[in-house]
Amino acid sequence: MSDGPEPPPAEPAPAPPAPAEPAPAEPAAELERVRLEMPVDVRSASLVVLAVLGSVFALHWAAAVFIPLMVSLMLTYALSPVVDRLERWHISRWVGSAVILLGLGGAMGWTGYSLSGSAQDLVDSLPVAAQKLRLAMRGDGRSKDPSTLDTVQKAAAQIEQAAEENSAKVAARKGVARVVIERPAFNVRDYLWSGTVGLIAAAGQLTIIAFLTYFALGSGDTFRRKLVRMTGPSLQRRKITVHVLDDITKHIERFLLVQIFTSALVGLATGLVFWAIGLESAAVWGIVAAVTNLIPYIGSVIVMAAAGLVAFLQFNSVQMALLVGGSSLVIHTLVGNLLLPFLTSRTSRMNPVAVFVGVIFWGWLWGIWGLLLGIPIMMVAKAICDHVEDLQPIGELLGE
Repeated sequence: MSDGPEPPPAEPAPAPPAPAEPAPAEPAAELERVRLEMPVDVRSASLVVLAVLGSVFALHWAAAVFIPLMVSLMLTYALSPVVDRLERWHISRWVGSAVILLGLGGAMGWTGYSLSGSAQDLVDSLPVAAQKLRLAMRGDGRSKDPSTLDTVQKAAAQIEQAAEENSAKVAARKGVARVVIERPAFNVRDYLWSGTVGLIAAAGQLTIIAFLTYFALGSGDTFRRKLVRMTGPSLQRRKITVHVLDDITKHIERFLLVQIFTSALVGLATGLVFWAIGLESAAVWGIVAAVTNLIPYIGSVIVMAAAGLVAFLQFNSVQMALLVGGSSLVIHTLVGNLLLPFLTSRTSRMNPVAVFVGVIFWGWLWGIWGLLLGIPIMMVAKAICDHVEDLQPIGELLGE
């Protein structure tokens, strides 16, 4: 007999918890996520590209406005020291500017008038030169055997005739009417009209350039002071604007000095070489070479072709024509294509590759005027980019 109620059975002791399995290791990429920043904002880059394309289109579309502005700016920088000297001699800037521009226009007119006779003789002798050149290439017409040129021409004519006969047979076989397109007759009035319009447009541009240059020379540093005032009351901005304008003036003046030096060197060397060869009017050819040296790459081709043609007319020899044209090409290549880019890069501290690419771009955009103005425009752009913080990478790209 029990003394009391039986105690409840003891609960089994809880089993020790099983050791937790280790969590699978996560990849390192998930543990540490690195956020990469793009060095260039795509949206900003797209806007820059669109802005550049729009600027190029505007420069091409409004070339009739921008070209006179740039040419007058170049003339203003070139003639400003002379006007400043006259002003120190108590001569009004407006009077001095008028005297200088009238004298420059008179000198250009006198030079053109003095060279007009030689140019007219050259134009009149072109048919004779073409006939002599054709006879020289055919062996002066003395040998009865056909030359290589005649053989090639006859073969090309026979091939063209055979092709026309074959096409006519095929068209007749298919019952298709053959259509012959007749070229319009040569109309002299059309060419005279187009040439007259071109001369009127050129005269209009020269008139605009003359008036713009006169007003810019007469006003002096008025626009310079206005630009400094437009930057705002901040002294730092005004200092930057003054530095930019000083750099632009310095670079353009150095560029003009380099152009004058190289053109004089080309003219002197061309005149001496042509005189040593025995070419007539060697001094005139020296002046022409000096003027055309201002046109990069194209001026040398013009002088080479014209001087070679005149030498062929004078000496009646293809070898002498090649000697005169080759000597002109060598002079322009050494001075205009090697010395000029080197001096330009040294005076403006610009990369020669950037100078060459810039000349090609502006020549494509504005033609001959672009070739003349390409380097000064790049100098102005570099001077601005060097002093603007956001544009300094472009200035670094253009620099040495």
